[in-house]
Amino acid sequence: MTNDQTRKVAIVTGGARGIGRACALTLARAHYDIALVDLLVPEMERTAGEIREIGQEALIFEANVADFRRAQEVADAVVSKFKRIDFLLNDAGRPMPKGILEISEQEFDDTIAINLKSCFNYIRAVAPTMLEQGGGRIVSMSSLNAHSGGVTAAVSRFAYASAKAGILGMTRALAKELGPTIHVNAICPGLIQTETPKNPVIIERGAQIAQAGVALRRIGQTDDVAQLVLFLATSEPCYITGQDFKVDGFQYNM
Repeated sequence: MTNDQTRKVAIVTGGARGIGRACALTLARAHYDIALVDLLVPEMERTAGEIREIGQEALIFEANVADFRRAQEVADAVVSKFKRIDFLLNDAGRPMPKGILEISEQEFDDTIAINLKSCFNYIRAVAPTMLEQGGGRIVSMSSLNAHSGGVTAAVSRFAYASAKAGILGMTRALAKELGPTIHVNAICPGLIQTETPKNPVIIERGAQIAQAGVALRRIGQTDDVAQLVLFLATSEPCYITGQDFKVDGFQYNM
């Protein structure tokens, strides 16, 4: 574990599994103590255990990321424990496969709340600390669907794409508002293999990718995203803010 002078602290929403878990572990290897936020408590405990095996501290917070007050509670607890917050990764999200004629108002509202409002909740919670301490980095996980609107076989359709596109607008606006003290960026993953290898969409799309459609001819892995997150969290000097980065192997004609 790092000492108090060199300690870095990160909050990772959606950190129990998938991309969030990979990012949390990668940050821990770079000497970050990690606060995990998720609803999947057993999976969070597993990830926290792996972080501690690396030699860093780990906190877990069971939370619905759409809950504004809970986000503030998490940030307050992290500051109480570590006295600082250096990095926020907004990774929590939820798919929504229903189209405009099938989706209910409540389902649309929930999709926006989990995928977009959650980013506001946690940025609002950590920004005062980052500004007071004189620096911080924020990365929010958008999606390739924010650019494409989703393809026919996409797991999520217009509501999800709308929320993820909103993240890009929020990122650009907050980069202006919070700069130069806080760097704010977004990442747009393409098709990424997580802990659900039997997902039929992954299997079907993976077969397509093996033939054509992605320049690197493979499905992305969680570590592909985690390495970019690490760069955006740690690079010095850093002249990058207000940007969104595609991690998709150069997906085309899909």
